[in-house]
Amino acid sequence: MPNAIRIHQYGGPEVLRWEEVEIGNPGPGQLRIRHAAVGLNYIDVYHRTGLYPLPALPWTLGMEGAGRVEAVGEGVSEFKIGDRVAYASPPVGAYAEVRLIPADRVVALPDGIDDRTAAAMMLQGMTAQYLLRRTYRVQPGDAILLHAAAGGVGLIASQWARHLGATVIGTVGDDAKAELARAHGCHHVIVYSRENFAERVREITNGQGVAAVYDSVGQATFMGSLNCLRPLGMMVSFGNASGPVQPFDPGLLAAKGSLFLTRPTLMTYTAKRADLLASAAELFEAVQNGAVNIEVRQTYPLADAAQAHRDLEARKTTGSTVLLP
Repeated sequence: MPNAIRIHQYGGPEVLRWEEVEIGNPGPGQLRIRHAAVGLNYIDVYHRTGLYPLPALPWTLGMEGAGRVEAVGEGVSEFKIGDRVAYASPPVGAYAEVRLIPADRVVALPDGIDDRTAAAMMLQGMTAQYLLRRTYRVQPGDAILLHAAAGGVGLIASQWARHLGATVIGTVGDDAKAELARAHGCHHVIVYSRENFAERVREITNGQGVAAVYDSVGQATFMGSLNCLRPLGMMVSFGNASGPVQPFDPGLLAAKGSLFLTRPTLMTYTAKRADLLASAAELFEAVQNGAVNIEVRQTYPLADAAQAHRDLEARKTTGSTVLLP
């Protein structure tokens, strides 16, 4: 039988177990996929800890993977056995050698994108796509602030935003990550461990502020991020790496310049199949035309997912990380 990483209770990385699982045949509308690579994302930590509860326990973690179709369920006409495919979508269950998944959540992979690259880019790349092209549509000449600029979404989004003509300001935790962010499109990099990022953003923009802040850090940066925005600016809070944002009076948005605030998720933006296909197609185009370069900066055996989680939470990883079955 194939193996998978499952949790039987919420907790730290130690709750991740490498176990045999029974997969069976795909039902109507499903595919059975044998993974070649699985993506590691911070949302996996939220599922492991219970911040984002899973449907039941025990459960297999993981939102993103790439591989080949092994079997096709009744009513599926878009895919056939042997097709190369990838996904970044519920249902959770990617940390497995083999899995079942609804066919309408899967996209075909172009020949020019290999499995590891696909597993490293689907969730983070489509997140960058909706953030920059739909949540706040970046225009040439805009200044934007991107927190965690050396992270997986950060390295993709900074390249893409620069390609779109934006002035990209990124925040990072240390000098090594600052170099990495500069090499991937950031015009200005702020090391937040020794600089007040809101003050530096005001200096860089000559007091004007930025059009949008893309914040995946959450509690530690939220209030400072509001201070970085120009009037009518867009605060995009799309993650909680430092913990959930605390309740606040929405009158603060008025006081700081009639700001907009949104808490988007990729799952909403790709809920319709047409939107999923459009998002993936735009990402594939950006990668294949060289606007965005995807780098797999760390790999771990899937069986060692616990160590990958420890390194991710300790901020020892940069860019994209892939787990190999």
